[in-house]
Amino acid sequence: MMDWTDRHCRVFHRLMTRRARLYTEMLTTGAIIHGDRTRLLGFDQREHPVALQLGGSDPRDLATAAKIGEDFGYDEINLNVGCPSDRVKDGRFGACLMAEPALVAEGVHAMKRAVGVPVTVKCRIGIDDQDPEIALDTLARSVVAAGADALIVHARKAWLNGLSPKENRDVPPLDYDRVYRLKASMPEVPIIINGGIADLAAAKQHLDHVDGVMLGRAAYHEPWRLLAADPELFGEAAPHATMKDVFEAMIPYIEDQLAQGTRLHSMTRHLVGAFHGVPGARAFRRHLAENGVRQEAGVSVLRDAIALVQDRAVAPIAA
Repeated sequence: MMDWTDRHCRVFHRLMTRRARLYTEMLTTGAIIHGDRTRLLGFDQREHPVALQLGGSDPRDLATAAKIGEDFGYDEINLNVGCPSDRVKDGRFGACLMAEPALVAEGVHAMKRAVGVPVTVKCRIGIDDQDPEIALDTLARSVVAAGADALIVHARKAWLNGLSPKENRDVPPLDYDRVYRLKASMPEVPIIINGGIADLAAAKQHLDHVDGVMLGRAAYHEPWRLLAADPELFGEAAPHATMKDVFEAMIPYIEDQLAQGTRLHSMTRHLVGAFHGVPGARAFRRHLAENGVRQEAGVSVLRDAIALVQDRAVAPIAA
């Protein structure tokens, strides 16, 4: 989720669930090798467990970037073979690599030789005119043979010719059964399902068939759902009872970031969906939209916005 799930977002999400694994936005190997690594890869230690998601196709570059990520402290290196954006296709990484399973396997093999943390692959069930029964099975078996520790499968095709990246999130039909069949055929391989999963109730149904569930935009747009993740999925208490408690825990981080020169809006842009369905949520969003973007905006803007919202405990908002 490029330009979405940055370090500020991940700190916020971690305050709602101790157990879920967090993933970075996809970062290209070129950016990591040649760019500002501290800016791109730096993260707060409270984010653990956290995975670095890579985009690239050259095995040597993937190995180098994976090692850099491991040295920064990431708990997993994930190779993205599912993103359909134009800049991904032009750079020969992302979903277009579904057509080159042998090259993906070479990349996985190189990364496994370079790092000691798990190496995983995120993919689609196929692209364009590929037969998902053949394409997914070929890619999965290739990367597992190369050492991949798990597969995360977005349960729809990516149409690289004719659909925009946004349309690729919704238009190709979901085929969860195809992912279930992959798991049945490879019972020893951890399979995580992704795509169109809107809440924890749906996640629990998928867990009857696969080993894990990834939430993307649902977790971003309605982060309050994560407060129920630990109780519903792991049988453990949530880190905080209400979203207001989460915000109180987030404020010291925000204050520290403001002191380092980070703009308030860079952080609060991830918080706007926190009070979905709670009285005062609209006023909360409006206050942040009107005041959080100001150059001089400080933590008082966030506190004033929070004060417009009623308290709501975990139980009534369980997803």
